[in-house]
Amino acid sequence: MAAWLIILLIGVVLLILGFTSLGHVFLWIGIAVLVIGLIFALVGRGRSRT
Repeated sequence: MAAWLIILLIGVVLLILGFTSLGHVFLWIGIAVLVIGLIFALVGRGRSRT
């Protein structure tokens, strides 16, 4: 499983269990890891073409 997906799932579970502040932190970290991974994938893909 991807790291960002695991972090997002942990965040959702914590939100459901009532740990809202900790759940929000995990959600934001998961989203940040996903976005950074997408940016690196696009940049790496662009460089491999040239």
